Amino acid sequence: MREAWRCLLGLCLLAHSASPASPHGAANPFAGQQTPPDLCYDDAGAARRCIPEFINAAFGKEVAVSSVCGWPTSSRSCSMVEHGEERPSVRTCQICDAADPWRAHPPSYLTDLNSAHNLTCWQSENLHTSPNNVNLTLSLGKKFEITYVSLQFCSPRPESLAIYKSMDYGKSWTPYQYYSSQCRRMYNRPNKAAITKQNEQEALCTDGHTDLYPLSGGLIAFSTLDGRPSGKDFDNSPVLQDWVSVTDIRVVFSRPQLPREKGTGEGAGIGGGGQLDEDPMVPSTSLPAYFYAVGDFQVGGRCKCNGHASRCLKDKEGKLVCDCKHNTEGPECDHCKPFHCDRPWQRASAREANECLPCNCNLHARRCRFNMELYKLSGRKSGGVCMNCRHNTAGRHCHYCKEGFYRDMSKPITHRRACKACDCHPVGAAGKTCNQTTGQCPCKDGVTGIACNRCAKGYQQSRSPVAPCIKIPVVNPTAMVSSSTEEPADCESYCKPVKGNLKINMKKYCKKDYAVQVNVLDMETVGDWAKFSVSVVSVYKSRGEPLKRGDNVLWIHMKDLACKCPKIQMSKRFLVMGTSETGPGGSVPGGPRAGPGAIGATAGAERIGLLADKNSLVIQWRDIWTRRLRKFQRKEKNGKCSKA
Repeated sequence: MREAWRCLLGLCLLAHSASPASPHGAANPFAGQQTPPDLCYDDAGAARRCIPEFINAAFGKEVAVSSVCGWPTSSRSCSMVEHGEERPSVRTCQICDAADPWRAHPPSYLTDLNSAHNLTCWQSENLHTSPNNVNLTLSLGKKFEITYVSLQFCSPRPESLAIYKSMDYGKSWTPYQYYSSQCRRMYNRPNKAAITKQNEQEALCTDGHTDLYPLSGGLIAFSTLDGRPSGKDFDNSPVLQDWVSVTDIRVVFSRPQLPREKGTGEGAGIGGGGQLDEDPMVPSTSLPAYFYAVGDFQVGGRCKCNGHASRCLKDKEGKLVCDCKHNTEGPECDHCKPFHCDRPWQRASAREANECLPCNCNLHARRCRFNMELYKLSGRKSGGVCMNCRHNTAGRHCHYCKEGFYRDMSKPITHRRACKACDCHPVGAAGKTCNQTTGQCPCKDGVTGIACNRCAKGYQQSRSPVAPCIKIPVVNPTAMVSSSTEEPADCESYCKPVKGNLKINMKKYCKKDYAVQVNVLDMETVGDWAKFSVSVVSVYKSRGEPLKRGDNVLWIHMKDLACKCPKIQMSKRFLVMGTSETGPGGSVPGGPRAGPGAIGATAGAERIGLLADKNSLVIQWRDIWTRRLRKFQRKEKNGKCSKA
């Protein structure tokens, strides 16, 4: 009879071994998930959900109890055995001694291997001499997802008991289930309240255990999911997933089953109150005793690994841990491994393994982080952001080159030398960032070259770091007018009197007001004049205001410059010999010159510096002229110029 009742609850095959059944015939949410160990991938290598085997998680575990008979001293406990109406009840007593293995009933008997032929029972101290409340506390050593808690009694089932769970290794406790014939009085709960989606995580109270036969040696089994609406869709119910998660179980016996008076149906003894008469059709049975005794304490469930491990193992410290797969880690495989956060961690389901994916950093980063906004923008496909990109790369995926580098298209982006330095010229380039594909640097106006290191056609080098290349002025000579006749003049006729006369001699030296060696640095246009910034290297003659070495200005009319008389180039050294009394076209616009150091004003603007025109001698410098010009200097001092 007893075994038949156990099988109705789905417990007949448990006996400390794995079993997919749950109490009261409830559907096991883990049924059908049982897979061979470590089968977290299919034959093609694709990830799939995997779960540890279903076991009695209490087997062999130590149970902490608040009362043990025979400790600290031996004690005598008795019970009444009824043999029917014709035969009187017999009172049987026994001695319990925790120090005597043959008379001890230790808590280890709660979770040892039991059999019908060798029943071992833990027994509390006699309730006449100890409090009615007795606690059994079981630590599973790790978080489990459990489907039932069962207690096989050697004594009558308690009249009131409560089951509690902890999810933080005993730091806090949550009610799991109450059993009592007086739910409102004992636990302030209604009897057999309806379970809805709103109270799926609430502990309920029932008196159903008082109607079960037999009263002595019976079973109480609590199913964590029985009757809960979301139990059929467990994968998609975080509420129930949390509800079945347990690290510790505590059972509190609050009130024993009370003995009955013959023929009255009223209880007597401790506590007051009583139970209904026994069924007259039931043969002789044990009457309630004044102690609690349990032969088997079982907790059926699986090691909680969230579908990312097929087994749990003991680590070096002896703690039970999940053998995590799918790039997960943690006590319950509850987060992704480092560098595997391209999408958020999720529990595996029957449809989707939800393995953690590595970030795509093109082999240029070792760390990444998850960004939910990017994940949503990508259509929930990718949310990883690479951190500390190496090899001169940058970007969310280290997929382009950082500032100052460009892609070497001959190498894949994953190559450690996929990015080459731009090498932009510090003066000619407008910035350090070059084109990611071609490597072309952004050049300033008039500058060209991949690195912006030379002047473009039509431009010449200047000394200015702001505008290193300036445009060579282009003047249409036919558009120029003679200062005297105001009629067009071509360059050949304009320059004919002096063209080709580029030799130096004593006669020419004596006719000029100044003779200097200059280094041409820069040029700008001011109206019809070209203003050259020059550095005076040597002064060989200076009539009137003395000239000094250093920075100075050389003025040449645009007409003379356009017709290349004189012809001048940037960054070259020239010998300049001229007078202070002539200008373009043979006259000086704006009045006579005050000397080689000052150019007269034109249109209200004063031009100070050297003047050169078509009659001046402007030829590229040759070092052999140094001795000749010094010789001319000495002759001039000796009065030779007056004779010339």
